Amino acid sequence: MKIGCPKEIKPQEFRVGMTPNAAREAVNRGHQVMIETQAGVGAGFTDADYVAAGAKIVDTAEEVFAASEMIVKVKEPQAVERKRLREGQVLFTYLHLAPDPEQTADLLASGVTAIAYETVTDDRGGLPLLAPMSEVAGRLAPQVGAWTLQKANGGRGVLLGGVPGVLPAKVLVIGGGVVGTHAAKVAAGMGADVTVLDRSVNRLRYLDDVFGGQFKNGYADAATTIDLARQADLIIGAVLIPGAAAPKLISRAQLSELKAGAALVDVAIDQGGCFETSHATTHQDPIYAVDGIMHYCVANMPGAVARTSTLALGNATMPFMLALADKGWRKACADDKHLLAGLNTHAGKLTYAAVGLALGLPTIAAAEALNV
Repeated sequence: MKIGCPKEIKPQEFRVGMTPNAAREAVNRGHQVMIETQAGVGAGFTDADYVAAGAKIVDTAEEVFAASEMIVKVKEPQAVERKRLREGQVLFTYLHLAPDPEQTADLLASGVTAIAYETVTDDRGGLPLLAPMSEVAGRLAPQVGAWTLQKANGGRGVLLGGVPGVLPAKVLVIGGGVVGTHAAKVAAGMGADVTVLDRSVNRLRYLDDVFGGQFKNGYADAATTIDLARQADLIIGAVLIPGAAAPKLISRAQLSELKAGAALVDVAIDQGGCFETSHATTHQDPIYAVDGIMHYCVANMPGAVARTSTLALGNATMPFMLALADKGWRKACADDKHLLAGLNTHAGKLTYAAVGLALGLPTIAAAEALNV
């Protein structure tokens, strides 16, 4: 198979869809790999690294898209990239379609077979291709939250860990999954007073058993959420409904109940955000204020630590990428129900129910698409 990896063009996105090691694995299996020149530089990989792995370096993204049977990326294709996609081509990347009707419409119009990292599943009910970036984003969240809280940035001027004689900041993490757990661990490690909320009692029991001495937890009903939000200096939104738009946990009206200068870090912004006042920002201009409350809503947080993120993502995606290349997408998905769960569009049809529900569009079952 001809596999192509273009350079990411989303602002301040320094990750790359294929590592040299992934390229080498594909080449060793008899596949052709094309990498756009300089695609890996932001993550510390040179063109020479890819050439040594057996890949071909091409000058433009247009060449990559035109010649490739499968495109491997990190972020959702931007508008100019979507125009280069075609029916019969496989796109393997993060998509986050539920809050993005324009991208969804373009993918459907192109006829491309789009497999989303964030909806591939595993035997434990997890999301193995989302998990590594959730781990990175979770660990970054307290760091960027601490920065947002600095007075020079508009925040309350509170140090997360406090100092002797001064109480630490109160941190509320809403969502006890992968993002929330890593965020809580790091925030607690920074000395903050941390509480994690979740709606799964089993998850709360797990958190208490494993981390009971490091942070507290509670059930995420509406009353408890807003009560703890009123007390918090930093609130980290870490709620995920796989493939669907994120629920809104704090409304615009409720901002007036929060501490002046409190910081909201919305890690769910890729799925539309879990605060009503959230909108996507970039690393270049990451924060904004609404009613005196600071918002950090960068849509590609892991891109800030591009090398770590690229290596972590590459480790997770490589086996699936190789299966798609070795078998073709139909057989690979027929053989692996978890990979099939990643199928979001095919031949102009939407194949992921949660996206259809969010956007009011008809869908077909992913299994049905295998025969289209």
